[in-house]
Amino acid sequence: MQDAFWFLIGAGATVVALAPIVFVLRRSADRRARNAEGEARHSQRLAELGAMTGGLAHEIKNPLSTVGLNAQLLIEDLQQAQLDPAERERLVRRVESLRREVDRLAGILTDFLQFAGRVKLAPERRDLRAIIEELGDFYHPQCDQSEVILRMQLPEHPLVVSVDEGLFKQAMLNLMINAVQAMSADRGREGPAELLIGAGSDGDHAVVSVTDTGPGIEPDRLEEIFHPYVSDRAGGTGLGLPTTRRIIEEHGGRLEVESEVGRGTCFRIELPTAS
Repeated sequence: MQDAFWFLIGAGATVVALAPIVFVLRRSADRRARNAEGEARHSQRLAELGAMTGGLAHEIKNPLSTVGLNAQLLIEDLQQAQLDPAERERLVRRVESLRREVDRLAGILTDFLQFAGRVKLAPERRDLRAIIEELGDFYHPQCDQSEVILRMQLPEHPLVVSVDEGLFKQAMLNLMINAVQAMSADRGREGPAELLIGAGSDGDHAVVSVTDTGPGIEPDRLEEIFHPYVSDRAGGTGLGLPTTRRIIEEHGGRLEVESEVGRGTCFRIELPTAS
């Protein structure tokens, strides 16, 4: 009987000693539950905002296209109107300025919708060499106009990958356009402006590089350039590179950059080869 008494006393003491621990664990569990609930609400809110902004962009883009079309028609009417030539030219310049701004806003909305929208891949087995050659033929006239020498270095063996050709071309064109624009704006460059498109393989990956002889990028900005709305180009949306990286990553690949100020920049794409 006495042993039982002391056993109960000891058990009670143990319960009393454990009470603070149980209380802390319970509070921790409640905190985690509240945090999880808060994160879920935050994620839902972000999804709602994303859907709302995407819908708003579409709603703005449609009437904006109407404004641009009517501005163009107004320019044509003014050019045929019986007005003093100086007055006609003044009015046409004003409406052309309006049309250019409408086109710029439409471009911003298009870039935003591409960046914010869901990337839906339709991959097929393709030889990257053929895609890159088509891009070179397509973009060669723009390089000639910008006085940029376009060079291609492609392997003799096939580079077969599973790729959405349209989206991959969009990603490559973003890189090529950025390179040409950077070199065109580089007034201090010594030597010719060159754009080199190379391709090869690295183990289980196909590697595509886009290299320019432009002004280069400062080391502390190499990651910043992939953030939305970061752009050094006047009128640029800063969505080209983030969209490009997103497209490549949706393919299970990687997009990296190396640059040397005053020497140029190289963007490197890695894509898994098709089995």
